[in-house]
Amino acid sequence: MSQNLKNHIQKFVDIGDQDFVKILTYFTVTDAAKKQNLLVEANTCKSNYFVSTGCLRLFFINEKGVEQTIQFALENWWLADYTSFSSQKPSDFYIQAVERSEVLAIDFSSHEKMLQEFPKMERYFRLVHQRAHAASQFRIKSLYSVSREELYHQFNKRYPEFVQRIPQYLLASFLGFTPEYLSEIRNKRIS
Repeated sequence: MSQNLKNHIQKFVDIGDQDFVKILTYFTVTDAAKKQNLLVEANTCKSNYFVSTGCLRLFFINEKGVEQTIQFALENWWLADYTSFSSQKPSDFYIQAVERSEVLAIDFSSHEKMLQEFPKMERYFRLVHQRAHAASQFRIKSLYSVSREELYHQFNKRYPEFVQRIPQYLLASFLGFTPEYLSEIRNKRIS
């Protein structure tokens, strides 16, 4: 589990074995059952989660009572409500395990201490967040500039592992579709 995190960090910054052992002490291993909530709306996001195995999602419940998924995290991805986490104020979101998941969690205080002790980790998180922000911008652009059907095909092409693993109703929620419409799009491609 920790090897996944070490490998991910090494993609962005060079960290020695001894430093990594110390960095790891700031994290706790958390197992999450399928559909278990790690964060509930109105609570403060206490931790940032690195997914070792499994899948998490970030979602909110809209005014009609419908869950709207806005982000997923598979293996080697990070997930938190970063507004709540960084401000330590109540969240507008939920974080839930889509499938049984093992995550490395780092709480806000430990995160701050780790960044002070290991400045390279500040660079690591900056680079990770830049990539995530760029992906978010691309997603928003796609929502406004392509048809719903093309949005699905773009997503399928960029992230085929999601389409294989994520239940259709959650994928539909993420793309802003009804599950029935997503089924129609998929059936067109097959026929």
